Amino acid sequence: MENFLAGLIKQRLLVLSLFFAVTVAGIICLLSLPIDAFPDLANNQVQILTESPGLGPVEVEELVTIPLESVMSGLPNVDETRSISKYGLSVVSVIFKDKVDTYFARQLVLERLQSARGRLPANVNPQLGPISTAMGEIYQYVLSGRGYSATEIKTIQDWDIKYRLRTVPGVAEVNTWGGLTDEYEVEVKPTTLQQYGLTMKDVFAAIEKNNDNFGAGLINHENEQFVVRGLGRANSLADIENIIVRTVNGVPIIIKNIGKVYHGSALRQGAATRNGQGEVVLGMVMMLKGENSKAVIERVTEKLKEISKTLPEGVFLEPFYDQSGLVAETIETVKDNLLKGGALVLIVLLLTVDSLPAALICASAIPLSMMFSFIGMRLLGVTANIMSLGAIDFGMIVDGAIVMVENSLRHLSEAQEQAQLHPEVVLPSTSAASIIEASAREVFRPILFGVAIITVVYMPILGLEGMEYKLFSPMVVTVSSALLGSLFVSLLLVPVLTILIIKKAPKQRENLLIKLLYKPYLVAFTLAMRHKIMTLICATTIFIAALALLPFLGTEFVPRLDEGDILIEVKNIPSISLPYALKICSEVETLIRSVPEVKTVVSRTGRPDLATDPMGVYGTDCFVMLKERSKWRPGLTKDQLTQEIREMLSKNIAGAQFNFTQPIAMRVDELVSGVRADVAVKIFGENMDDLQARAKEVEKIIATIPGAADLQVEKLQGGEQLLIIPDRASMARYGVNIEDIKTIAETAIMGTSVSQILDGRKRFDLRVRLPLGINMEPEAVGELLVETQSGKLNKRVPLSQVAQVKLESGLELVNREQGQRRIVVQCNVRGRDIGSFVKECQTKINQAVKLSPGTHMAWGGQFENQERAMGKLAVLVPLSIVIIFLLLTLTFGNINHALLVLLNVPFALIGGVVALYWRHLYLSVPAAIGFIALFGVAVLNGVVLVSHLNRLVGSGVEVE
Repeated sequence: MENFLAGLIKQRLLVLSLFFAVTVAGIICLLSLPIDAFPDLANNQVQILTESPGLGPVEVEELVTIPLESVMSGLPNVDETRSISKYGLSVVSVIFKDKVDTYFARQLVLERLQSARGRLPANVNPQLGPISTAMGEIYQYVLSGRGYSATEIKTIQDWDIKYRLRTVPGVAEVNTWGGLTDEYEVEVKPTTLQQYGLTMKDVFAAIEKNNDNFGAGLINHENEQFVVRGLGRANSLADIENIIVRTVNGVPIIIKNIGKVYHGSALRQGAATRNGQGEVVLGMVMMLKGENSKAVIERVTEKLKEISKTLPEGVFLEPFYDQSGLVAETIETVKDNLLKGGALVLIVLLLTVDSLPAALICASAIPLSMMFSFIGMRLLGVTANIMSLGAIDFGMIVDGAIVMVENSLRHLSEAQEQAQLHPEVVLPSTSAASIIEASAREVFRPILFGVAIITVVYMPILGLEGMEYKLFSPMVVTVSSALLGSLFVSLLLVPVLTILIIKKAPKQRENLLIKLLYKPYLVAFTLAMRHKIMTLICATTIFIAALALLPFLGTEFVPRLDEGDILIEVKNIPSISLPYALKICSEVETLIRSVPEVKTVVSRTGRPDLATDPMGVYGTDCFVMLKERSKWRPGLTKDQLTQEIREMLSKNIAGAQFNFTQPIAMRVDELVSGVRADVAVKIFGENMDDLQARAKEVEKIIATIPGAADLQVEKLQGGEQLLIIPDRASMARYGVNIEDIKTIAETAIMGTSVSQILDGRKRFDLRVRLPLGINMEPEAVGELLVETQSGKLNKRVPLSQVAQVKLESGLELVNREQGQRRIVVQCNVRGRDIGSFVKECQTKINQAVKLSPGTHMAWGGQFENQERAMGKLAVLVPLSIVIIFLLLTLTFGNINHALLVLLNVPFALIGGVVALYWRHLYLSVPAAIGFIALFGVAVLNGVVLVSHLNRLVGSGVEVE
């Protein structure tokens, strides 16, 4: 290998051409790199969304969720399944291992869904969620209009804006909160039905039969062919009013004889408000998984500008959240760090290397190694983000180049000294090249193995899993590519540039910085050499003292990245109605808007049209968009601002709970672990009353532990229910079936969808209902008249005679994980580290809470990720040290020398631990990975020093 590289160094034009080609390729790759703020941390999951109108949470669980979970069990490479069962909705999340292709995972789920359809209730059709992730919620906007109703605005969103945005490349779905979904409604008068001797089923059948187009084949006429079409679909309110229900004595009874037809709105379980000024329609653009967020946001922005020009006069589309600002800020931070890092390295080189050309040659390793990084990132699909580009260490990159240049300068200087001592020997002009080539051979081995060791110590990081793998694997790819590039630059390009630029060693002049450092170093070195045992004792004592600081550092998963804006989760009582929830929401928005630093506040209450976020109407996500930092009050931090808003809301809004987080952090936490907080206690079992009792005990204990913030128990119970319990004996007496009770109850309250009205690409449900509907008083439900099988007038009976109607508090939702019911106690941690907080919680909870048989407890949230990552690192760090030792043994061919260099590793910890303690920082996973990288740097220094000592000893110099 040495001979091969020495031969390449002689081919200077070839080497320069190769690196020119690398530079061009690197620039091309850089320009085409996908750009994100952070790596996409979401797990590889497929959501199954199933609307089941009218069913309560327990019925949804039994009839929809459990059958779906059962058919999904046994799928290959599935980590876990989670589900939520709510009123009218089931969401089952199947989480696959990351190695499984997303589209293949969806195909597996679709195949299993076919076998599940036979187990599900009629008219229940599961569908897969969009191919997007938590990081994919890239753009949100509000739609409002003066003089337009909520129904008109929603129709514009659903059938114009949404359709056009879906055509944008990279957009997976556009979801909607708020507004009213237009419907055609037939409101039937029960007394009129009795008068004409009609039943609800007669009305349903009449509408179904009289709202359909048909084809009657072809007619040949002379030389032409005609397609015969029947246009029987209703297109207007008048068409529906004139549908015949029955003919009595030759007189047709039509729809308008028995009720009225009008435009109504569908039952909704979600809405959106802004700045305390009332309702708006909110649209959210979801990016296709794996797309370039920066590029997609740009395309969406352009499309919305185009759409805005075509909106009706008075309709306004206003973006309020997009990730482009966060992406731009992140990239600016990375760019700033890279430029400052490069500048600092260059300054140090200029201060320490005696020659400006030599310093610039060393510095050339930085941009060229970056080109290798860009190529590696492009080939391996790594996006440009704060974790990939932000992790590059220029100090490591230039190490090899410095060793190569310094060695060449030293040999040139020695040759020049020899020439001055023996002036009769003339140094040929070609000798400088030969000296540099020889010096390159001399340091080839330590540079190769030193850079290889630094690269190899990063490899165990790829053994992490879950969120931490997604977070840190981009760093490994980027840094390893850069180090590989720095190796090629050091061994090939630096010698060539040194030959071309530096013909002779620079004049020896006193370096002020080196002079300043050298004298105190010489004193300390001489002292250490004279008192070797005492030096070892002192070093060991300092090392033990640093280790003693470790328990005081505290631990966490990763430092919280600042997204800029705040997201407040508002939780009301489970039985709250949507209108009252919106009233509270407006009060919250008005209070928050009074804070000077707040630009705008937009809230999403309940769930959207496509229930990717299955929140009840008691839950609100409140987006607090902040002004630029320059417009804040002097000295105010984001933590102080958050605390100010928290105290203001707690003081003025009674009965609600608040959880403060950030938009992306909230969705990542929720999708990855199923909870929206730093720490979660998950209690599993089947008896919901027992689970809630244990959860209350856990909540009381956590409330007493310092550091707990935003503490809350998952609200499963408390949804008010009006139960209709059939009396089988009475039903038999009157000849009433369950189907008859179901029909009258559904039609009376939410209406029964019997057909659709088509208007081009628009589709509107045609629903039959009774007066009052959802505004009916509970006691009026028992007065509904149930039709008997005979359908005769004297056989109509009040519902209360064939069923018991009573109010009862029941389950609002049912959460399941790995086939078991689950309840969560969650909280955020403020003012202390997560690790010590959880340890204290676990100790106190294990002592005080006694779980029933069949019940067990698990910990989740960010702590779960931290515990898993630290457990892996406890194996991977020793493994990396073993790998270093093997490489050192290969380098020196001597175990003693390898151990000598390895001695650097534990002492390298000292400065890092002290710095963390001094800066009040926690021992996080990034800090642990920083230590792993530090081991490589420490070893590289040892390799260079010991290699040089071995060479001197080999040439006859005494060891001392």
